[in-house]
Amino acid sequence: MNLNDNYRQSNRITSVKVEVGDLAIKLTNDLLACVETNQRQNLGEQLLDELCDSAKIDIVKLKISDTRQYHKRRGRRIVFKQYGYYRDKYIYIQNRTPARGQLVAPKTFLDTLLHEWLHHYDTYALGLNSIHTKGFYERLKDLRNRLRVT
Repeated sequence: MNLNDNYRQSNRITSVKVEVGDLAIKLTNDLLACVETNQRQNLGEQLLDELCDSAKIDIVKLKISDTRQYHKRRGRRIVFKQYGYYRDKYIYIQNRTPARGQLVAPKTFLDTLLHEWLHHYDTYALGLNSIHTKGFYERLKDLRNRLRVT
């Protein structure tokens, strides 16, 4: 699929075909209540497994690192930071803020986890080269609504 077709196809699809059950909702709520790296690793893996099973796609591996987020500075200001990334069935998230090294807020962590999982979903469920389009963010919103994230 060429880039223009990929972009148009990504924008056309605004929802995810995932049945969200009680366990996925409970895991989501548990993630919103924890900050420790090991807890997030365990709960995050369980949630991703649930989502992948529901979407009927390959399981994605998760690594939560107790390190500061990758960032760039211009002078003393942080001008770029990377919360996490997805690469071929692998999600990596850093659990500490770039400047102070504080634990990432629970909602920010969950948003990052779902964002990176959606790249996996786009690739394996939709056959897209996953890019940040309006459709991508509509699918992310749909997933968050299904998981009852407010």
